[in-house]
Amino acid sequence: MMNENMSQGGRNPVPPGNNRQNSPMKKPKVSIYWLYIALFAIFIGMQFFHFGSQAVEMDYGDFLRKEMIQSGDIEKIVVINLREADIYVKPERIKEGKYREYFKEGKEPSSGPQFIMKIGDASDFKTDLTELQKDLPLMQRIPVSYGERKDFWGETLSWILPFALLIALWMFFFRRMTGGAGGGIFSVGKSRAQIFDKENNTVKVDFKDVAGLEEAKIEIKEIVDFLKNPDKYTDLGGKIPKGALLVGPPGTGKTLLAKAVAGEANVPFFSMSGSDFVEMFVGVGASRVRDLFKQAKDKSPCIIFIDEIDAIGRARGKNPNFGTNDERENTLNQLLTEMDGFATNVGIIILAATNRADILDKALLRAGRFDRQIHVELPDVNERKEIFQVHLRPLKIEPGLDTDFLARQTPGFSGADIANVCNEAALIAARKDKKNVEKQDFLDAVDRIVGGLERKNKIITQQEKRTIAYHEAGHATVSWMLEHAHPLLKVTIIPRGRALGAAWYQPEERQITTVEQLFEEMCATLGGRAAEEMIFHTISTGALNDLERVTKQAYAMVSYYGMGKQLGNMSFYDSSGQTEYAFTKPYSDKTSEEIDKEAFGLVAKAYLQAKEILLNHREGLTKLAELLLEKEVIFAEDLEKIFGKRPFKKEDEISGSTEKVIAPEGASNI
Repeated sequence: MMNENMSQGGRNPVPPGNNRQNSPMKKPKVSIYWLYIALFAIFIGMQFFHFGSQAVEMDYGDFLRKEMIQSGDIEKIVVINLREADIYVKPERIKEGKYREYFKEGKEPSSGPQFIMKIGDASDFKTDLTELQKDLPLMQRIPVSYGERKDFWGETLSWILPFALLIALWMFFFRRMTGGAGGGIFSVGKSRAQIFDKENNTVKVDFKDVAGLEEAKIEIKEIVDFLKNPDKYTDLGGKIPKGALLVGPPGTGKTLLAKAVAGEANVPFFSMSGSDFVEMFVGVGASRVRDLFKQAKDKSPCIIFIDEIDAIGRARGKNPNFGTNDERENTLNQLLTEMDGFATNVGIIILAATNRADILDKALLRAGRFDRQIHVELPDVNERKEIFQVHLRPLKIEPGLDTDFLARQTPGFSGADIANVCNEAALIAARKDKKNVEKQDFLDAVDRIVGGLERKNKIITQQEKRTIAYHEAGHATVSWMLEHAHPLLKVTIIPRGRALGAAWYQPEERQITTVEQLFEEMCATLGGRAAEEMIFHTISTGALNDLERVTKQAYAMVSYYGMGKQLGNMSFYDSSGQTEYAFTKPYSDKTSEEIDKEAFGLVAKAYLQAKEILLNHREGLTKLAELLLEKEVIFAEDLEKIFGKRPFKKEDEISGSTEKVIAPEGASNI
């Protein structure tokens, strides 16, 4: 069975409230595209409609049947472009109102052709007209003339329209590629930073909304205080740091701190992401950096915040695209120059956030650019309590809910994780039609987030269930009997997520770990595989995650922490990341064999010790597994009834510490 270490990390305290600032109504902007549409409509109208003329179109068949020719009402006919005939009626006939019914509102045109007619073929029209007039005297016959009329608008539209369509398509795709920035092609090199100042400050987060992070807030507050009271520092000859880099795991509150600075500082605040600099066009990133600092100089003193700066700040020369002209590197070079180049920027402070400080370029981290690195770490138990108090405000919780207990049950959780726990607890309580969110809802929410959704309908055979029970009982037994292993809190064989079973522990929140602690944790991890082999005389694939964790830990002990007997105090860990794309190992083949040998020896020794513990407590192992098959969930009290209290007294228990946390290990069948 697979033990999954699912403990979460981080802290992202305090979501901002729902306060909104009523902004004045803005007039809608008139798009230039409406002008294009209007011009296009005028072109079409001039092509298909005769402006300034009230001539009525007459059908050719009607013309041949009417008495207009024999009555002598027609003054003349002009054939235009051999396709169309303009018919002019005599003015006296118009005045008589003889043809008033053919025109709208009874208004006959006084000049110009009164009728127009499509004639098709000009020779056929001439023949038909001659046939109709053969009985008339020559003096009464209608004079026919021929002329040409150029279709100016049609010809213009015929060569303008294709170009207009091409330009429109190009502008459409260009705007899509550039993210729809206003200003068209001339704005592609402009900065996309959001500006928050006195007139446009919609950020309502301040330092009171940031729970925990007390040490980080002290350094950030100093920067804000300098912008508000610069004379306090300059009178003593001091200079404000040019930049501060917020470093920490995801969800620990780096961006929230920046929002608090924007809310607290009474100066313009520019905010953008590192990826906003990079575009598919060459030179755009550098241009946007120049434009950003140009705007900042005009509004100094001010603060520039770049979130996820590793998008452009990756160390140069480490890209796998060897020899290419990387647009990101050009953007980084321009950023380095603007931050501290030949021309100095007075009154501009750079804030940046990343969780990958190890891959940033050294030139970016040097003094004069990012003078300070502010580490935003995972919260401890007291900070988690503060974060819970913030996220519990909007919830309807049961009276007397113990926030200390909740903080102890969420080791390694970030602020974002704690916010998720509170939200999940509220959803669980609502699903059960409760009026308040209770303590058990929070525990269920932790199980849901760490272990996954409970799968009650998972089809498991009786033999598989028995194997899972002994596997989890093996973990519980070994960890209970070892001094430095994490003590068990509860065990379950109810499938949850990918895990078919899970063992929950109470690990210590320690900063350093000894050889004995690492080794006994390996023994407890291998307790499941050892129990399977001892009871069933066979092994299963369910221990995959156990073996993966143990293997990695053994190699880390030997090659990173210098805990091997043969290699001694040697570490091949590279914290600088310089060998990220190296083709060779930092040690010889012989050393590699020694590392393999020592790692294999550590795992084998841990497995033998786990089997020995299980052999000595086989009766207790069997009772525990059978109890687990019966109840499906057991707790530390059940282990105390079977094995008695743990004979080891922890230092924190002796000193009266209340810090107890949970780290789960799940069993999953592959």
